[in-house]
Amino acid sequence: MRPADRLFRIIQLMRATGRAMTAQEIADKMEVARRTIYRDMEHLMASGAPIDGERGVGYLLRESFDAPPLAFTFEQLEALAFGARAVQMLGDHRLAQAAREAMEKIEHGLPPEHVARLRSAPIRAFRSALQPKPPPMLGDLRRAIAEERKVRMAYESLADQSSERTVWPLGLSVFGHHWLLTTWCELRQDFRDFRVDRIREMKLERDHFQSSPERSFDAYLSRM
Repeated sequence: MRPADRLFRIIQLMRATGRAMTAQEIADKMEVARRTIYRDMEHLMASGAPIDGERGVGYLLRESFDAPPLAFTFEQLEALAFGARAVQMLGDHRLAQAAREAMEKIEHGLPPEHVARLRSAPIRAFRSALQPKPPPMLGDLRRAIAEERKVRMAYESLADQSSERTVWPLGLSVFGHHWLLTTWCELRQDFRDFRVDRIREMKLERDHFQSSPERSFDAYLSRM
């Protein structure tokens, strides 16, 4: 890791922690020697970063400080390029358009040689012949999740059993060739996954739901 990148990560770490940290704590997080952190702290404090502390005591970043963004590394540019391309392949039209616009904004702030690297990153994302096109209702489901709106839907299971459900949409996932909608199902009073391509009809209800730690996407993931 370049020294400039490490300094930036130290600032980010201290801001996220929000408390005094010892040099050893920071060294463990950064996976470097403690003496390296001592040198980095001296460099940051000499350059004007509002850090209080000293060797053997610990260091505290004052709340008012915010580090300026640094240039992306080539590996970070490849990650961004791959992520955007994957979204354009797997997401709905609006999400794909948002990915393209986000990359344009990123390119606007990069030097020309980094823009060229971003566009030519040799990592691609493709949809296979077996991969169905993104379901057209993905955009509405994303809106329901963002607005915490209940969804009334007609669903057909893999066993061709039809049912009417009112659900709290919590999250969307790509699993293999299919999008899955994770919900809190009012009928079952439990978490349920539904394949989006098997939702025959859906309607965003006026009623909102109030998510809680016990009925959240994170709570669902913790069960897996």
